[in-house]
Amino acid sequence: MTTQVLAPERSPQRQHSPEVAAMLKRFPPRRPERSWAATELPREQVTERLLAAPFVLASSASQSRRRTGLTKTLAWLEQFPGQTWQERWHASGADAVGNIAWRHLATVWLQSTGWSYQDPKKDFDALGSGMLTLISGDVIRPSLTWLLTPGTVQILAAEMARSRDPQGFAALAAVCRRDPANAHTKDGALRRIATLMAAKGGKVRDITVGDCLELADHLLGLGSRSIDTSVYFYQLLHATEVFPKEAPATVRLLDPKNQGQISVEQMIDRYGIACRPVRDLLVDYLHERELSLDYVSLRAVAFSLGKLFWKDLEDHHPGIDSLRLAPGVTAAWKQRIGLKTVRNKTADGEIVETQTPRADRGLNHLAVVRAFYLDLAQWAMDDPARWGVWAAPCPIREEEMSRRKEKAGRKSRMDQRTRERLPVLPVLAETVDAQRRLAAEQLANAQAAHPGIDFVAAGKRWHRPTTKNPAARIWAVDPDTGQRLDLTLEEHRAFWSWAIVEVLRHTGIRIEELTELSHHSLVQYRLPGTGELIPLLHIAPSKTDAERLLVISPELADVLSTIISRIRDENGSVPLVVSYDGHERVWNPPMPLLFQRNVGVENRPIPPSGIRQLLNEALSCTGLSDTAGQPLAFSPHDFRRLFITDAIMNGMPPHIAQLVVGHRDIDTTMGYKTVYPEEVINGHRAFIVRRRATRPSEEYRTPTEAEWEEFLGHFERRRVALGDCGRAYGTSCVHEHSCLRCSLLRPDPDQRHRIVAIRDNLLDRIAEAEKEGWLGEVEGLKVSLAGAADKLAQIDRRSRRRTTVRLGMPRTRSEDH
Repeated sequence: MTTQVLAPERSPQRQHSPEVAAMLKRFPPRRPERSWAATELPREQVTERLLAAPFVLASSASQSRRRTGLTKTLAWLEQFPGQTWQERWHASGADAVGNIAWRHLATVWLQSTGWSYQDPKKDFDALGSGMLTLISGDVIRPSLTWLLTPGTVQILAAEMARSRDPQGFAALAAVCRRDPANAHTKDGALRRIATLMAAKGGKVRDITVGDCLELADHLLGLGSRSIDTSVYFYQLLHATEVFPKEAPATVRLLDPKNQGQISVEQMIDRYGIACRPVRDLLVDYLHERELSLDYVSLRAVAFSLGKLFWKDLEDHHPGIDSLRLAPGVTAAWKQRIGLKTVRNKTADGEIVETQTPRADRGLNHLAVVRAFYLDLAQWAMDDPARWGVWAAPCPIREEEMSRRKEKAGRKSRMDQRTRERLPVLPVLAETVDAQRRLAAEQLANAQAAHPGIDFVAAGKRWHRPTTKNPAARIWAVDPDTGQRLDLTLEEHRAFWSWAIVEVLRHTGIRIEELTELSHHSLVQYRLPGTGELIPLLHIAPSKTDAERLLVISPELADVLSTIISRIRDENGSVPLVVSYDGHERVWNPPMPLLFQRNVGVENRPIPPSGIRQLLNEALSCTGLSDTAGQPLAFSPHDFRRLFITDAIMNGMPPHIAQLVVGHRDIDTTMGYKTVYPEEVINGHRAFIVRRRATRPSEEYRTPTEAEWEEFLGHFERRRVALGDCGRAYGTSCVHEHSCLRCSLLRPDPDQRHRIVAIRDNLLDRIAEAEKEGWLGEVEGLKVSLAGAADKLAQIDRRSRRRTTVRLGMPRTRSEDH
């Protein structure tokens, strides 16, 4: 017999990322066969086979209904053309109309032949029972679309496990018993496996990776809330070792939420820009910038230009089609860009939108728009035909981009956060460690106790209830309150909260660097001189695209060894997991990541959102609060600022701290470092002590009584008739006490009348000397006269500075008219 195959069934059209397309090409699904032995049997042999073991039901009533349904279904199919039952099935159109509608078609035929019950519902149920037998007996293989139609029999998995492959489903059930997933998830996965067997034929071991990929892609393409799109069935088959070793560890990359990078056109088109020329301009501009920007930055530029700039202008100025903006349009847009819309839910469940100022006053978005205009002007000089038509004056001036105030405010806020959190960091570390030890003790004591009896942990009595799957999760009940506690989950959260806090506070790494720590990150370096081995932690390139090495302290080494001991598998190796880069929208290759957890039968990395959630849960147990009395919140980046501040305060040179944390500029490192007032005072005092230690000791001897009296007397003798003398201590008067001519005289305003009298006397004496011809006397008197005029001017300037000028209240022009 020659086996013919049909074209593979097409799932709903979906645009796949390059990674998904490559996986589907590498693992193609089994192509549906046109004919096989069971579907070629004549009607009598099919009936005889399907009414015998292992298809016989224990209930005589159910078996009678099955016999009737099988007979009626075969009779209905036999009227259609075809050499096999599969061909007759497709010729009937039943596969195309779905699992519910086909029974109506068969019921109409039964009624026309007089071979139906008086109650149509009995025919409906009997036809369903007959079709279930034909599917489980591999006589008919419906399409995936038909099998996924709502209303498909829910007992398909049980029937397949009973009649087609008991050993295969027994192996799946053994894996399910060890899995802490809920019963709904497990039952859904078994139904999906039965669906693949029904559509492709064969047993559990015959299912291929491509079959699962096709089904997962089909499920996700349906886009219906009534369809369970979980791909747990793949993980269940993978854990049962159905697939070869080269099979991917997960098919989560098929999830549309984790799709790869989108094109520049898609970035702009999602904002619905009405003006087509401007839309094309933005697409061309992003294509030009694409080579010099990473994906995250490119997406941010597209958001600023497409959403916040041009779409906003179109919403407020319909029909706008030019980059040459009027002053009023520009001013209104700048006001809007400085605000952001915040959506909050009220107690009644209503969504309320409020406008709040942006932290940076919208400067980041203004910078993108300004760069857009300046780039167009520059490119217009190089390629006038392409860019010249769009060159226009930039609506954002350079002076508007000053970030001095923003940086000062941000520095002040961050310093305040550091001052609040650095003193309580030991409290947080002690709390998470205590929670970890308590959770581990509770779980260990509960595991040692048999279900149904009490146990004691940390001096408190608990009761371990009896559960259906005690090997998956350990539960405990508080006898006093009746509260039910998942000890397995509590221990998991407590351990990883402790690990996150310890690694962050000992390294100061970024959160994305934390999620990328792997078993390969642990390296060693041998000192050339002594041969000593230094353990190092290799930090993969992240934000600054620069890798670095950190010395592993004994405390950090203990934490890392505890993590590795926890995540090792039964073979002693760290499992490989596939992580998703939410910034770059790409899937990373399998890596032995340190921060990973078991989800069902799959090992998955702990994502950044999970790290933040665990950190918040750990903080809720400390009871710490900020200066406003609100619960104290730690972000993962706060540990980076705390690490830098603590390192520099304890003697680490700033340029070394810069290299440790991976900053490109030392100013950035010093911006992270928080300065305390007492630190400035203590540092200045220490500087004075060090300076005094390097100078001759005789300069710091104790002065004698005569020297001290002379020193005090100097300040007493500085007082003169016209004011105060400012000459240095131990110096004589260089003007022979002619104070009016001396620049060191600080005139007293109360003596102004005396200086005026001296000036008038000088004028009279100059007139007399000129009259008598005493020219030598005239020259000296004029010098004294200039000194008197200068002292009067000094007094007048000081008097004007102390004078209050009333400016009045400003008024608008409309008030004046």
